[in-house]
Amino acid sequence: MNRELIIDSSLSEVNIALLEDKNLVELHKEQINNKFTVGDVFLAKVKKIMPGLNAAFVDVGYEKDAFLHYLDLGPQIRTFNKYVKLGVLGKANLTSHSAIKREKDIEKSGKINQVLVSGQQILVQIAKEPISTKGPRISTEISFPGRFLVLLPFSNKISISQKIKSKDERNRLKRLITSILPNNYGIIIRTVAENKKVAELDADLRDLTGKWESIIKKLSHLKPPQKVLSELDRTSQILRDILNESFNTIHVNDPNLFEETKAYISTIAPDKKDIVKRYKGKLSIFDQYGIEKQMRSSFGKTVTIKSGVYLVIEHTEALHVIDINSGHRVNKENTQEENALLVNMEAATEVARQLRLRDMGGIIVIDFIDLHEAKNRRALHQRLIEEMSKDRAKHTILPPSKFGLVQITRQRVRPEMIVPVLEKCPTCNGTGEIKTSMILIDDIENNLNYLIHDQNESSLTLSVHPYISAYLTKGLKSIQMRWYFKYHKWIKIKSVKDYQLMEFHFFNKNGDIIKR
Repeated sequence: MNRELIIDSSLSEVNIALLEDKNLVELHKEQINNKFTVGDVFLAKVKKIMPGLNAAFVDVGYEKDAFLHYLDLGPQIRTFNKYVKLGVLGKANLTSHSAIKREKDIEKSGKINQVLVSGQQILVQIAKEPISTKGPRISTEISFPGRFLVLLPFSNKISISQKIKSKDERNRLKRLITSILPNNYGIIIRTVAENKKVAELDADLRDLTGKWESIIKKLSHLKPPQKVLSELDRTSQILRDILNESFNTIHVNDPNLFEETKAYISTIAPDKKDIVKRYKGKLSIFDQYGIEKQMRSSFGKTVTIKSGVYLVIEHTEALHVIDINSGHRVNKENTQEENALLVNMEAATEVARQLRLRDMGGIIVIDFIDLHEAKNRRALHQRLIEEMSKDRAKHTILPPSKFGLVQITRQRVRPEMIVPVLEKCPTCNGTGEIKTSMILIDDIENNLNYLIHDQNESSLTLSVHPYISAYLTKGLKSIQMRWYFKYHKWIKIKSVKDYQLMEFHFFNKNGDIIKR
C-alpha cells in the first residue's frame, strides 16, 4: 500500500491528510496552541466529589470542570497519590519511583470519596478532549507513549500488541522487556517494536522513565491548575504511531514545520528522513494533491461511490446512522440477493473509510440492504472486520441483527471531524423562500421612485440578472423607455451574470452602491 502524508500549515491551524493509494482516509485538524489535547498531563485540583455518580469534577483550567470517574483512577491510585504528594512537597528526591513501597490495590466496587477529597491536588491526563457542552474526560492512569513502548507508572503488566502474531517474537519481546524493566512500571509493547533490538527498546524505555520522573520533580514549583506535560503535536503523533515502510512521501508546505518534521523523523526513523519533501507550488497543497476535491465529495450528508451506490449519513446527539442505497447499480444477470451482497460489500469499504475520515465515535448503526442468506450476512460481517482492521481507534462490530442492522461502537477521544459542504443561499438567506417574480419589477420601481424623488439622485445605474435585464430593455416600448418618460431620466441597466435571479442593486454616478 502506498501511503502519503500531506501537511497544510496556516497561522491558526495545521491540517493533516493521510492518503492510501491516493484515497483520502484520515483528516486531522490541529488548532495552534490547543491547550487540552489527549495525552496532556495537568496538575489539577479536585473541585467537587459526586458520590451518586461515583466520580469527581476536577479543575484543569478549562471553562468546564473535567470529569474523573472512580474506574479511571487505576488500582494503584493510593501509591500514585503518595508519590505525587512527595513531588508537590519537594521531597521526590528522597525516594525513586522504583523504590517506593506500593499500597494495596483499591477495590473495583469502591467509592471515590474513600480515595479523593475536595481541594486535593492530583496529577491527571486528558483521556478525551472537550466535546460539545462537556468538559474533558480525565484519568489518573497516566501513560507515556514512545516509538516502540507505552510506559505505565505503578502498573505491573506487560502487554504486547495483538497485531504481532508470531508466538516466538512475542515471547522474545516479553523476555527482553522483563530483563530491562525497572520496578513499579508496566509496559505495552507496540506493533512497531517487532524485530527490534534490545538497545532500541532500552533507549525508548529510558527516555519514557526520564520523562515521568522529571514531571514529579518539577511539581513543587507549580500551582494547580497547570499543564505539566504537552503531548506531541498532531503531526508528530501520527508519525510516531503509523510511520512504517509503506510510507512513500510526506509533503509539507511550511518551512518551519518541514524542518521540525524532518528532525523528528531523524530521531525515530533515520532511514526515512528523506521522504519528507517541502512543497513550493503556487496552488494550495490540498488542491495540488486533490484533497480539497475529495473533502467536498466525502463530507456531505450523501456520499456517492463511483459505481452509483450511495450512503446517507445522519448525526444525532446519541448516535450516528448510515443508510445504504443501491442507486442505479443493478446487474440484471444476478438475483436480488446477489445484487444486494455486491452493493453491501462495496458500501462496507466506504463505511470503514468514512468512520476514519470523519473520526466518528460512539454508537454507529448501519442499515445495509437486506440479506436473506446467513452465509452472505457472515461474509458482510467479515468484510467490515477486514476493512476496519486498518482503523487505529478501538472498535467493536456486531454481526447483522435480524432487522439487517449492523451496530459498531468506536472509541471517541476527540470531537468529530466536520467539513462544511453547504452554504446559505444568498437569494433566500436559508429560508427556502424568495419573492415572487410578479412583484420584483414593482419592488425595483418603488426603490427607483424613492431614489429619484426623495433622494434626488441625478444619475442611476441598475444592476440585475441577465434575464431581468432583457425583460427591462427589449422592445420599442420597453420598461426602461417607460421610466424615461415617467422620470425624465435615463436609467442605465447593467447585466450581471453572477447575480441571483431576484437580486438587484442601484449605483450612483461614482459607482457606489445605494441602499435604501
